[in-house]
Amino acid sequence: MTAAVADPQDFSLTIGPIAERRYTFWSDLFYRWRRSPVGMVGTFMVLSVLLMALTAPLIAPMDPTQHHRRERFLPPAWNQEGKPEYLLGTDQLGRDVLSRLIYGSQVSVVVGVTAAIIGGAVGALAGLVAGFSGGVVDSFISRFLDAFLSIPFIVLVLALVGVLGPSLLTIIIVLGVTGWASYARVVRGETLTVKGREYITAARVVGASGRRLALKHILPNTFASIIVLATLDVASTILAESSLSYLGLGVQPPTVTWGLMVADGREYLATAWWLAVFPGLAISYTVLGVIFFGDWLRDALDPKLRGR
Repeated sequence: MTAAVADPQDFSLTIGPIAERRYTFWSDLFYRWRRSPVGMVGTFMVLSVLLMALTAPLIAPMDPTQHHRRERFLPPAWNQEGKPEYLLGTDQLGRDVLSRLIYGSQVSVVVGVTAAIIGGAVGALAGLVAGFSGGVVDSFISRFLDAFLSIPFIVLVLALVGVLGPSLLTIIIVLGVTGWASYARVVRGETLTVKGREYITAARVVGASGRRLALKHILPNTFASIIVLATLDVASTILAESSLSYLGLGVQPPTVTWGLMVADGREYLATAWWLAVFPGLAISYTVLGVIFFGDWLRDALDPKLRGR
C-alpha cells in the first residue's frame, strides 16, 4: 500500500489566508469590543453625550436662558397640561428644560475631559520622576503626596474657590489639581516595575540618557494604566462638578449646568418634579456610561485578562 501524498496547493489554500491575516492592537481591541455588551453599551452612551455636547447649538430647540413668563412650570409634553414645543417642560422662569439639558452637557464634557487631562499630566509626571529617580526625590514626592491626600476635599475646594472665585475655570483647576494623586501613585508603581527590566538595563549599557529612558522606554509602558484611570476619572470629575454646582461652589448662572438645574428644582419636587429629575437622570446616564466604558477598557488593556 502506498500512502497518499497531500497536494501542497491544498495547504496553501487553507493556510494562506490565515498567514496573511495580520492582528494589530486596534483590531484586537475592536474584536474585544464587539464581544463585550458592557463595552458596546458604554461606548454608545458616551458617544451620545459627546455628540449632544458638540451639536448643542444645532439640536437645542430653544435658547436655554430665554425666559417665557407665561409658560412657567409647564409639565412634559406627554402630560395633559404640557405643550409639544416644550418636550420636557419648563422651569420656574419658563425656560425650556430640554434645551438646558442639552447645553448642560457641554460643561460636563469640558470639565470632565479637561480636568482629567490636567490631573493625568501632572500626576504622570510626578509619578515618573519619583519612580525613576528614587532616593531622596522619591521620598519627597511620596511624602508630599501623603500630605496632600490628608487635606479634606471640601476644605481645598473652599480655599481655591475663595481665592479664585467660583467659575468654570476654577472648577477645572480645582478638580484637575485634586485628581493628580491617583495618577502619581499608579505611574510610580509602573515605573518601579519597568525600570528593573532587562531591556532598560541594556539601554543603559549602550549609553541611553536618563531622559530618553524615562520618556521613550518607561513612560509609554504606563499609557494603558493612565488611559484606564483617566477614563474612570472623567466619571468622578463629572459627578464632583455637579455636586459643587449644586452647592453653589461651581459654575455660576447664566451658564447652564446639570448641578445647577438640580439645585434650582429641589424646592419644587412636590409640584414640578421634572425640574430635578431630568438633570439627575442626565448625570446618572453620563456617569454610568463612562464607568461602563472604563470598565471594559480596563479589561481590554489588562494583559492578564486577554487569554479569557
